Amino acid sequence: MIKQKNIVIALALCCSLLINSVVVYAETIDRIVAVVEDDVILEAELEREVAAIRARMAESKAQLPPETILRKQVLEKMIIDTLQRQLAAKAGVTVSEEMLNSSAADIAQRNNMSLEQFRSELEANGLSYKAFLDNMRNEIIINQLRAKEIGGRIKVSDSEVEHYIETQEKAGDEATQYHLGHILIAVKEGSSASEIQKAQSKADSLVKKLRSGQDFAQTAISDSDDDNALKGGDLGWRGINDIPSQLVDGVRQMHLNEVSDPIRSSGGFHIIKMLDKRSDVDNHVISTTKVRHILIKTNELIDDAEAKKRLLDLKTRIADGDDFATLARTHSDDKGSALKGGDLGWVEPGSLVKPFEEAMNKLTVNQISEPVQSQFGWHLIQVLDRKDKDNATEHKKNLVREAIRKRKIEEETELWLRRLRDEAYIEIHG
Repeated sequence: MIKQKNIVIALALCCSLLINSVVVYAETIDRIVAVVEDDVILEAELEREVAAIRARMAESKAQLPPETILRKQVLEKMIIDTLQRQLAAKAGVTVSEEMLNSSAADIAQRNNMSLEQFRSELEANGLSYKAFLDNMRNEIIINQLRAKEIGGRIKVSDSEVEHYIETQEKAGDEATQYHLGHILIAVKEGSSASEIQKAQSKADSLVKKLRSGQDFAQTAISDSDDDNALKGGDLGWRGINDIPSQLVDGVRQMHLNEVSDPIRSSGGFHIIKMLDKRSDVDNHVISTTKVRHILIKTNELIDDAEAKKRLLDLKTRIADGDDFATLARTHSDDKGSALKGGDLGWVEPGSLVKPFEEAMNKLTVNQISEPVQSQFGWHLIQVLDRKDKDNATEHKKNLVREAIRKRKIEEETELWLRRLRDEAYIEIHG
């Protein structure tokens, strides 16, 4: 009896030890590394993201930072992404399966693959297609959230566009492109004078080290609070309009490989390095087309086959001598152009729906197309003339408008993300 009791106790101790070791193992795998409002980030999630970032950096032959610094930057990015997803959920921002699959198909097409080939290629490289879709869903949600929270507030006036063009021309750098490196030492809203001074001292210290030869990309990865820290602070090639306004004057004065003094903004202290410069003169000539059409819409009485038949009958009548314009006035369902004999006037690239434009571009002057389907119905298209047009002035205005808008969005996004981070409940577990 005593022996049996000892065996039971031994078994109980073994079970206890086994359970404890399983618990310890589970805690190691599922250890919480950060609490972000009502969500948590687990050790396993952080490890996966660090591994993915490490692989991307190794593939691009970027020098890897120390592991502790890499984990810190990746965790900060995960915290910011989590906060944005939480806000998106509250705002009802979602991504349909149709939109997700369409985006995946677009990426596959850009890589000259079918969706199945792209999926097989991912899996052959040890990447989960589901994880790819999850990452893409998160990116789309965050982009939609930013468009909702920030994009709608951004306006660019005609006077801003004219002022920038005039300023560029006076400075003589309208065709100059700058390749910039960027480090941000962030300052929270409402920071005390001592906190601001501490941030400035850190920025001053970094500038000295950088000017003494310390690697800029490594410093950005280690110390920058900017979104692109893990890219080594690389802002890529930018025109003067694409550069945040508080940095423009400093950038214009800089020489190749020069590191700027810290530049103060509402978000903190910026350090810029001039990585390269180039002249990018653009003579923008476009081909315009004078075109007319006859449209037959489908409805309960006219299906696709009937619409095509009617257009083919009209095409035969035109070939037999009937006037295109007269037939358009009588038969076209596009009432706006029908009054003008189907004439759409001179059109520029991108101004018409894609199926129509693609068919139009294949026609020679005076040639009439086969029936062409678009979302509006079925078209019979005739090209009347073509000519080149120097669109440089209008093109420049459009580029400047878009660049100013992009710059304003970047500035607002930086402040918005900093505010989101500062106002959230976040607890980081070492």
